[in-house]
Amino acid sequence: MTRRAPPQTGALHAPITAVRAHAYRIPTDAPEADGTFEWNATTLVVVEVDAAGQSGIGYTYSDKSVTGLICDTLGECILQRDAWDIRAIWDRMQRQVRNLGRSGLAATAISAVDCALWDLKAKLLDVPLVRLLGAARESVPIYGSGGFTTCSDKQIREQLGGWVERDGCRWVKIKIGSEPDKDPARVQTARAAIGDAGLFVDANGAFTPQTALLWARRCIDQQVQWFEEPVSSDERSGLRFVREHAPPGMEIAAGEYGYTLDDFRHLLSSQAVDVLQADVSRCGGITGFMQAAALCDAFHVPLSAHCAPALHLHVACAVPRLRHQEWFHDHVRIESLLFDGAPRAANGAIAPDLTRPGCGLEFKLRDATSYQIK
Repeated sequence: MTRRAPPQTGALHAPITAVRAHAYRIPTDAPEADGTFEWNATTLVVVEVDAAGQSGIGYTYSDKSVTGLICDTLGECILQRDAWDIRAIWDRMQRQVRNLGRSGLAATAISAVDCALWDLKAKLLDVPLVRLLGAARESVPIYGSGGFTTCSDKQIREQLGGWVERDGCRWVKIKIGSEPDKDPARVQTARAAIGDAGLFVDANGAFTPQTALLWARRCIDQQVQWFEEPVSSDERSGLRFVREHAPPGMEIAAGEYGYTLDDFRHLLSSQAVDVLQADVSRCGGITGFMQAAALCDAFHVPLSAHCAPALHLHVACAVPRLRHQEWFHDHVRIESLLFDGAPRAANGAIAPDLTRPGCGLEFKLRDATSYQIK
C-alpha cells in the first residue's frame, strides 16, 4: 500500500512526499511456543518514508492491518510535513490515534513510522544513525533468546550452547510455563549446556504470583539470574510481590508490552521490576525508546532492549543504562534473511556499521516478495 502527495520543494525543508507500508508473513523454522502462546509464523510490517530524494526504512512485528493504519490514518499527519521535525510528527501521530487507542496496533504502526523517520533524517545528513543520536557505547551486549517450550533437550543444548560457544553470549534465555512440572528439568538441561554463563527464563505471564515464587525457589540450584514476566505485566502488584520475595540474585524483568510512556512509568513507580524492557517496534519507535531510557535513568533502573536487534542497534548504542539486547532467534533469522546490513554477533555483542548511513539496513525486496501478504 502506498500513499503519495503532490511534489513540493523548499531549500530549507524536506517535505515528506510518500509513505509506503507492506506486510510479510515468514514461517518459523519449527513450531514454537512459550508459556501462554503458540505460533508458526511471524508478520513483519515494513515502512518506507520518502523526502528530498532519500527513503527511510522502519519496521515492526505486528499485524497486516497496520499497513492501512499507517498509509491512511497516520499518512494524514505525515505527508508534506518536514522530515526534520520528527518530534512534531510523533506528537501528531499520537493525537491522530487518540480515539482509536494509543496502545497495541496503533503503537506498532507509529513505531515503524518513527523508525523510518529517524533513518531518513540520518540519511539526509549522510551519517550513521548512532552519530545523529550520540553514541554512549561502541557496541551492544546481547543475550541469546529462544529455548521455546516446544524444543527438545537436544535442541536446547544445541541452540544455547551455540550462542555461548559460537557467538560469545554471556547470557541465554529459555521459555517456561507451558508445562511447569517439566520446567525444572529443562532449566537443568540449559544450565548444563551453557556452563557458567548467565541463565534467564521467561514465563510470558503464565503464572500467578504464588506459583511464580514457588517455581523460582525450585530452581535456586540452577542459578537463574533473570525471571521475565513471571506474571502478566498488567499485574504490577504481582510483579512487585515476586520481586520482593524472589531468591537473592534473581532479577525480575518486564516491559516488552509497554506501548506508552505511562506504561513504563507505572512499572517503575510501583517498583515492579529490577530491569525494565522496552521494544522499539512497539513503544513509539526511536523517539519512544529514548523516552523510556530517560525514565530508567531517572529511576536508576537498567534498561534491556527487547527483540528486533537490527532495529534497536543504533539507539541501543546511544541510550544510558542499557544492560543488553535480546538476540531473539526468530528476529535474528528474519532480519538476516530480509535485510542487507543486519548485524552479526561477535564476542557476545553487535556493533553498527559506521560506513552505512541511517540505520544501515537495506530491505531485500526481491527476497521478501514470496512472503508478502496480498
